[in-house]
Amino acid sequence: MRSDVPAYELQEPRNLADALDRMAREPGGWKAFAGGTDLMVLLEAGKLPHRKFLSIWKLPELRGITITPAHVTLNALTTYSEIRRHEMLAREFPLLCRAAAETGSIATQNRGTLGGNIANASPAADSPPALFVYDAELELVCASGARWVPYHGFWKGYKKIAKGEDELIRGIRMPRDKGFTKQFYRKVGTRRAQAISKVCFAGVARVDAGRIADVRIALGSVAPTVFRATETEKILRDEKPALATLRAAQETLAREIAPIDDIRSTARYRLRVAQNLLAEFCESLAS
Repeated sequence: MRSDVPAYELQEPRNLADALDRMAREPGGWKAFAGGTDLMVLLEAGKLPHRKFLSIWKLPELRGITITPAHVTLNALTTYSEIRRHEMLAREFPLLCRAAAETGSIATQNRGTLGGNIANASPAADSPPALFVYDAELELVCASGARWVPYHGFWKGYKKIAKGEDELIRGIRMPRDKGFTKQFYRKVGTRRAQAISKVCFAGVARVDAGRIADVRIALGSVAPTVFRATETEKILRDEKPALATLRAAQETLAREIAPIDDIRSTARYRLRVAQNLLAEFCESLAS
């Protein structure tokens, strides 16, 4: 059943300050509408509960990619296509580029935005695991100011994020030159393309003299939120990527995740796939 379009209101603010002022005057009344790739699906299905939206698609303050010696900052309206085509991101943050290429169709990649993907807060989203292992931070802005928050603490529960009703995501910042020698990303879905993930895995590591000096692992679609598998990381850190280490890490991962049965997959399948992807990651560290 489709939504009744005249029941919705969409306005276009003059600039970012105008959008933030409207949101401050009526907290919770206005919500941002960026690329619309998630919201239009809900609208078409008659399941879009909110009625008042501000179109931020044309706001130049939310566009662009800035590179400094210490960080790269992607403003919220950066599209997946822009990420895929960016040479510096391909060199230094290949997992994010891989996630962008795995997201939906070309039309979705041309319209979908990184900020919108974060704000939608789906545990099955493709880009958050990569952002987690890259230690991303988010800049939140409102009429009264701005603040930076670590992405790993931004998720508070299923579809719940630590963003005020009067705030927008302005940018996503990632530190450069972490010295990771191994990077691994894998999305498992029903099809090879245009599928919502059953399990999404991102891992980075620094291997020195055959030992895992540093490691970060993040997964999607196996818990109410995307999350860092910090206990599994502890098992791997300072160890050789040997079979005994892998077995201990797989057992720990099984305790960390909380997969469910749903329309796309089963908890049992997700658990096995997550452990298998961990094994693939560890094998890549030994090569």
